[in-house]
Amino acid sequence: MSEPSAKLSVLTGKDFACVKIAGWAKFDSSIDFRVLVNELLQRGCPLFVLELSECMLMDSTFLGVLTGFGLRTSQARKDGGGPVIELLNPNTRIVGQLEELGVLHLFRVSQGTLCAPDGTESRVHEHIASPKEEVQRACLEAHRTLMEANPQNVPKFKDLTQFLAEDLKKGKSG
Repeated sequence: MSEPSAKLSVLTGKDFACVKIAGWAKFDSSIDFRVLVNELLQRGCPLFVLELSECMLMDSTFLGVLTGFGLRTSQARKDGGGPVIELLNPNTRIVGQLEELGVLHLFRVSQGTLCAPDGTESRVHEHIASPKEEVQRACLEAHRTLMEANPQNVPKFKDLTQFLAEDLKKGKSG
């Protein structure tokens, strides 16, 4: 039996956004996460907190989307003012995964209680089922991001990205 996808909850304020990820963060929740993060980035928020105390595991697709978010904000900070991404209460397995992929440096890791500023609003982000082709495209993009972020990831994901790219081509031509 497959584990259900992660549930995403959002807490937002004027200069603050927190996404709580509960459960197994995997490929089918990565699209929702990417859409949500892009919405929040457009607001120009300077601090993103990802509350991970209830997130058991992240698969490579979700890690790739998270890495893309980290790379994007890291470059914006270098250019003079991008947001900070804080991973709050990640378990040792998630920290180990990010370390093994060579991308942990993109995030600030902390343990403790979330201190949300006054005036924040909370909501549950509703999961929207995506078509198979969109999921495959997101998986391909996420794994390419992991390979671009750290060349040592190329042997880990080269075959998978080749398979996904070929499968997408077949789907378009078929």
